[in-house]
Amino acid sequence: MEKKLYLLDAMALIFRAYYALIRSPRVTSDGKNTNAQFGFTNTLIDLIQKEKPTHLAVCFDTHAPTTRHKDYENYKANRQEAPEDLIISIPDIKKIIHGFNIPTIELDGYEADDIIGTLAWEAAAKGYQVYMVTPDKDYGQLLNDDKIFIYKPPYMGNPKEIIDAEGICKKWDIERVDQVIDILGLMGDAVDNIPGIAGVGEKTAAKLLKQYDTVEGVIAHADEIKGALGEKVRAGKDSAIMSKKLATIITDVPVTFDEHNFELGEWDKDLLANIFGELEFRTLGKRLLGEGFQIPVSGNVQTDLFGNVVETKGTSKGKTETIVDVPELEIKDIKNTSHDYHLVDTEEDRQQLVWNLLKEKEICFDTETTGLDANNVEIVGMSFSVKKGEAYYVPMPKDQKKVAEILEVFRPLFAEKKILWIGQNIKYDMLVMKWYGIELEGEIFDTMVAHYLIEPEGRRNMDLLSEQFLGYHPIEIEELIGKKGKGQLNMRDIAKEVVKEYAAEDADITLQLKHAIEPILTQKSVRKVFDKVDTPLIKVLTAMEFEGVKIDENFLKEYSKTLEIDAADYENRVYEEAGVKFNLASPKQLGEVLFDKLKLDPKAKKTKTGQYATGEDVLLKLAAENKIVDDILGFRELTKLRNTYVDALPALINPRTGRVHTSYNQTIAITGRLSSTNPNLQNIPIRTERGKEIRKAFIPRDSDHILLSADYSQIELRIVAAISGDEHMCEAFKEGKDIHKATAAKVFGVAESEVTSDMRRKAKSVNFGIIYGQSAFGLASNLGISRKEAKEIIDSYMEEFSGIRSYMETKIQFAQDHGYAETLMGRKNWLKDINSSNFTVRAFAERAAINSPIQGTAADMIKLAMIDIHAAMQKENLASKMILQVHDELIFDVKKAEVDILKELVPTLMKNALVLPNEVPALAETGVGDNWLEAH
Repeated sequence: MEKKLYLLDAMALIFRAYYALIRSPRVTSDGKNTNAQFGFTNTLIDLIQKEKPTHLAVCFDTHAPTTRHKDYENYKANRQEAPEDLIISIPDIKKIIHGFNIPTIELDGYEADDIIGTLAWEAAAKGYQVYMVTPDKDYGQLLNDDKIFIYKPPYMGNPKEIIDAEGICKKWDIERVDQVIDILGLMGDAVDNIPGIAGVGEKTAAKLLKQYDTVEGVIAHADEIKGALGEKVRAGKDSAIMSKKLATIITDVPVTFDEHNFELGEWDKDLLANIFGELEFRTLGKRLLGEGFQIPVSGNVQTDLFGNVVETKGTSKGKTETIVDVPELEIKDIKNTSHDYHLVDTEEDRQQLVWNLLKEKEICFDTETTGLDANNVEIVGMSFSVKKGEAYYVPMPKDQKKVAEILEVFRPLFAEKKILWIGQNIKYDMLVMKWYGIELEGEIFDTMVAHYLIEPEGRRNMDLLSEQFLGYHPIEIEELIGKKGKGQLNMRDIAKEVVKEYAAEDADITLQLKHAIEPILTQKSVRKVFDKVDTPLIKVLTAMEFEGVKIDENFLKEYSKTLEIDAADYENRVYEEAGVKFNLASPKQLGEVLFDKLKLDPKAKKTKTGQYATGEDVLLKLAAENKIVDDILGFRELTKLRNTYVDALPALINPRTGRVHTSYNQTIAITGRLSSTNPNLQNIPIRTERGKEIRKAFIPRDSDHILLSADYSQIELRIVAAISGDEHMCEAFKEGKDIHKATAAKVFGVAESEVTSDMRRKAKSVNFGIIYGQSAFGLASNLGISRKEAKEIIDSYMEEFSGIRSYMETKIQFAQDHGYAETLMGRKNWLKDINSSNFTVRAFAERAAINSPIQGTAADMIKLAMIDIHAAMQKENLASKMILQVHDELIFDVKKAEVDILKELVPTLMKNALVLPNEVPALAETGVGDNWLEAH
């Protein structure tokens, strides 16, 4: 049997595992982040299952200084400190490794790559095929043509990668693997803070090695190298020698390859059961340790996969006794999991399926289409599932008349109001069906939305959820249609027998996800917001996306010309003021002009790439120094407006409708806010006159319609007043006062009639800034005042509005006690860092504890308003349509005959959508016009 040794670079894989789930953290019931433990374990299992190594070891870095640190004290000095959650994960990961009876190796004074390099060469000499499991490029120097390889595990949807000596040479454009250290010696390595030669990059390094073979050869011929490169080489020769030494992996570490110790053997089931229990790896534990695996809750109580309490057997020691039956290690997928997927491809079978499904109370439904834009695709097939492991796929012909005939058979099914329709991103499927004149009349359950409410951060596509909750790896779409690009097929190009397996599996898995996730909604007390807010909103958004909005192409065409001319004027002024012509769109050249030539800021900072930072934040601080900065910012604004919106919007017009159909995302923003894409309406500029003009491009569908805009007035400040109960702020809103003027009067100790515009401006900045964590430094920067004055304003504000200060303190304490912040409707934002010992990390979580209830309640309020307005418009059988939602504003395409109705209906429903505490009134204002800007 072939002997295969896999050597794992522990810390590289742990970091990778931790950050892969950073936006979708796995957190135990007691608040422990298990990203790294879970990701590393899955990598280990996948490796053992699929690659079937005969021998395996995991190598860790030392905590003690290495020879590299002694040679160069700044070695790895620019690496950020590892997050607490990651550091805490290491003992757990070592327990897991030992549970699989795999040795861990670490040695003071040496890094993991030194240990791996030594073991790899020794094992290769004994005839082993050696795979170094790591994403680190430095390992390329160790490769051997037929014995030693780099193995990069699958990651973030990318397949595994095995790199041999030929591959590494091709990657670096070198002739031999030992030249990897010469490449690194010349170009350096920012990750490890290896300096290399300043100004020499990868391509230049490869070119030098082609001529001179090694770092030493390059240095020996430094005088022959002409121009600026020669100067760089001569100036950096000592650095290059040292860098090469730092990059060289040591291969004579005092460790020995022990064939017997490294051989894979039986697992320590008790140890694995204990650690999996601690980490609450329910699905993983059952998969590896059998269905008998359970997680202790307290005393003799345990929960099953879905968190339900089950009966357990007590022992004399008060511990839980479970029988563990360990199956063969295997990741579940369609090939090794029993399933019964049916192709429904005859008129008789379709009718029988409808009759059978009409008896069901819950049906999982999914569509397959020719593309991703639900407003511009054709249906290829539908799949249904009502039972785990069983599903039905109904393929559709290309002939759209025949598609319509088939769908008529299913119309009674979709019209049945007693059926609960389950889907993953079901809005897409509902929108596709709407184009065929079919509505899902029953209630709906979206697994993606449900997951968003229990885990607001992170990604939530079906494949990820399936692996997380079911321990099942679904068929990947690219297996059917290929990778993105010109050669990618669509589902209609694939044989229906093949599509059946993929499509039916989607419905089957989504059904299982519903049953896995639904109980957690109740456990985490977010069922109310799921049922009352986010779920009913799905049908509202479907209707809005279907309608779209008309765009004035002629206006955009003319406005583009205007912006182009004005941007050119700004550009020419910049060149005159700079005294040199350069590429204004190049941050590198701009930085050199501003800071090397014009010397605008002697303390100007450079980025990691070695060029000056020229972001908007940097330039705004320099605006007073030189007029050139204002002109640069003007050029940037106009160029961005033109490229991002003015020229881009016409390309988004749907050929079916002649309108733009934005897509609303319910599951992105942690606060509960909606976001949108194609176009991103939330980012259309409103602060500048040039930006506002873009709203003129959004117009009614025809001359018989007009746009109506309805906008909440200062809704977040009203929510602050309501939930803080601050006496002065509540009173100001109840009495209909100008809140910023009222605030200024209190803060500056004057009568409201004596408040100046400058006082009001400062009070407004405090009102909006303080609840989002604005410091005296931030306020001073915003207002252009001294830090001392800013501090005095904040102190006065906190004294006068003591209810706000109390609110902030209370919300932070609540989050520290409970681990989350919540809105009035019960939407939760879990704050894993709220008790962190790291001040910066904790402060960020504290700010979220303060502002999440405010932003989230505002999000819930406008969602509730949208639901109520949509229902009222349907009840009144109005022809007008709600078409856009942007921040706190709703836009309607209104039949002119219905304007007066909606002017009364919309603001009333918006004001009453969510009654605020302490009798603080919500206020919504309306306007109408022949374009969005005019209506707003």
